[in-house]
Amino acid sequence: MSSSKGVLSHEEMASAHTLSAIAAWYLSNIGVILLNKYLLSVHGFRYPIFLTTMHMVMCAVLSMALCASGVVPKQTIKGRKHAIKIAALAVVFVASVLGGNISLRFIPVSFNQAIGATTPFFTALLSLFIARRKESTRTYITLVPIVLGIVIASKAEPLFHPVGFVACLSATFARALKSVLQGLLLTNSDERLDSLNLLMYMSPMSLLALVAGVSIIEPNASSEFYQNCGDSPRFLLIFALNCILAFSVNLTNFLVTKCTSPLTLQVLGNAKGAVAVAASIILFRNPVSVNGMVGYVITIAGVVAYSAAKKTQNPKPSPSS
Repeated sequence: MSSSKGVLSHEEMASAHTLSAIAAWYLSNIGVILLNKYLLSVHGFRYPIFLTTMHMVMCAVLSMALCASGVVPKQTIKGRKHAIKIAALAVVFVASVLGGNISLRFIPVSFNQAIGATTPFFTALLSLFIARRKESTRTYITLVPIVLGIVIASKAEPLFHPVGFVACLSATFARALKSVLQGLLLTNSDERLDSLNLLMYMSPMSLLALVAGVSIIEPNASSEFYQNCGDSPRFLLIFALNCILAFSVNLTNFLVTKCTSPLTLQVLGNAKGAVAVAASIILFRNPVSVNGMVGYVITIAGVVAYSAAKKTQNPKPSPSS
C-alpha cells in the first residue's frame, strides 16, 4: 500500500526497481541479438569468438570503472571456494554466450529464439537438483505451453542448419545452468556479491578462455576487424554499440535474477524472444509460416499463465545450508 501523502512504499519502490531492471534487460537483449545477427551474418564478419571476446573486454572495463569510481562499493572474494564458484560461472557464461553467437552465423534470430525457449525446463530441473528450489505444480504446468508453442513454430523452420542448431541447443543448456549458479551466488548470505562486482570478477576469467579460443580458432579475426573499421566507420559504430549493449545485457541480467528468480528470468526471456523475432522479421525479412506465428502466440499465453501462477504461489522458505 502507498502512504496517504503520495510517498512510495517500500513494496512499490521494490516493484519499480524490478520493472526498471526488466525493461532495461529487454531493450539491451533485443538490441544485442539484432546487432549480433547483423555483424555475423548480414555484414559478414564471421568471427563469433572474437565478437564475444570484445563483449567481455567491454564488460571488464566498464564494471571495473564503475566500481573504482565508487558508484558501487567494491566487494572482495571470500576465500578459495568462492573464487572457484565465480570461475565456474565464468566458464558456463562463456559457453552460453559463445554458443548463441555461433548459432547466429547459421540460423535466423527466429529459430535461435525458438530453441532458447526450452531454457525454462532446463532451469527448473537444475534449480531443483542444484539449488533445491521447487516451484509449485501449477507453475511447472504453465511451462508446457511456453515450450510447446515454440516447438510448433520451429517445426516449420525453413532455414534449419545442423551446426547452428547444435550450437544454440548447447547455449540453451549452458544459459540455464548459468542462471541457476548466478542465483546461488547472488542470494547466498555468506558469499553475496552485487551484480556489478560479480560481473567485474567474472569478465577477466572469461577472457582467458576467449583469448585462447581466438588465437587458435580465429587467428585472422583481428586483421579483419581493423580492415572493416578502416573501410567503414559505420561498422565501428555498430560494433561499439553492440559491445556497450553486451555490458548492459549482463548487468541487467544479474539484477533481474537478484530481484526475481532464475526460472522467472528465463520465462521473461521467452516473451523477449517473441519481440526479438518480430523485430528480426521486419529488419531481416525472415520467412515465417502461419504455424510459426501460432506457436509464438501460444508461448506468450504460457508466459501470462506463468506470471499469474507465480503471483498466487505461496512463497517457500529457502532451504538451510
